[in-house]
Amino acid sequence: MPNTSSNQAHPHAMTELCDAGRHLYATALRSGRIARSEISSAPCLLDFALLHPDPDDSAWLRPVPPTAALSQRLHPLEREIQERRALAIELTDAFEPFLAISAQRQPTTHSITVLEGKERINAAIELALAECKTEMLTVQPGGGRDEHTLTKALQMGREITDRGITMRTLYQHTARHSHGTLAYAEALAQGNVDIRTLEELIERLIIFDRSVAFIPAREDRQAALELRHPGLVEYLANVFEQLWQRAVPLLDETPYGPPTDGITGVQRSIAKLLVEGHVDEAIARRLGMNVRTCRAHIAKLAAALGSGSRAQLGFLIAQSGMLDTDTPAPSRGSES
Repeated sequence: MPNTSSNQAHPHAMTELCDAGRHLYATALRSGRIARSEISSAPCLLDFALLHPDPDDSAWLRPVPPTAALSQRLHPLEREIQERRALAIELTDAFEPFLAISAQRQPTTHSITVLEGKERINAAIELALAECKTEMLTVQPGGGRDEHTLTKALQMGREITDRGITMRTLYQHTARHSHGTLAYAEALAQGNVDIRTLEELIERLIIFDRSVAFIPAREDRQAALELRHPGLVEYLANVFEQLWQRAVPLLDETPYGPPTDGITGVQRSIAKLLVEGHVDEAIARRLGMNVRTCRAHIAKLAAALGSGSRAQLGFLIAQSGMLDTDTPAPSRGSES
């Protein structure tokens, strides 16, 4: 019976003999036997039944032939494989009536699939990626990504380019302030990956080969829709193309013009949303920045226009003319 206590003190998988175990087993095979005192550093040899007592002298151990040891290890694995094959046949037989019913249905039955939980969503996306042949389109709203997300994205991007697939991604302008995102773009710049940015984007979108698309189904992104209806997927692809034409390559210069009278392009965008009546949280979400940054810009905007209150700020923004794309915002000194 194996000595389980020694295996606990010297633990490793039976398929991965330690260095000492490999060396001593090889020595025993060459010599035909080995002293019991020599294996104190590798009790696993007895635990895994690779050595057995010498019937003529208890101070010595004899090696079990490798063919016998291997056969002993393979036997339970082969039995498990046979059992799993039998289970697979049983499952196939059990589902065969349902597969027949499904085959008689129209293909549009599964044109929209609700995916709940991140594991199921990620599994569906990974499957679609594995089946992708030519093109991947993605919309990624928000600011810069964290290091872990970018590392995974870089790995996926390289896999895609190695397979000859083209990938186009849309980020928001705020991603330009992320050193990690810029490094990610530079790393993939020589491949079939193209990245552009826009000030505002629609919600997250992934399209593979213009045949399957994924969109969020809830704000917390714990549910998603997998879309395979040709009309829906083509519509979303057209939306992507319209956004793409308006977007600016990530590695090009910043899309915002120079500040005018102390008002930056970002602040003019915030001013426009303020006049439309959006609260700070909504403005931050639409422009892909955190609320603290958004409020800092609002404070600078108020200081530049000489506003003492939120209500007055909206009035001064409208009066300044900064939202008129044809006319630069006048300086505070020229206001009447």
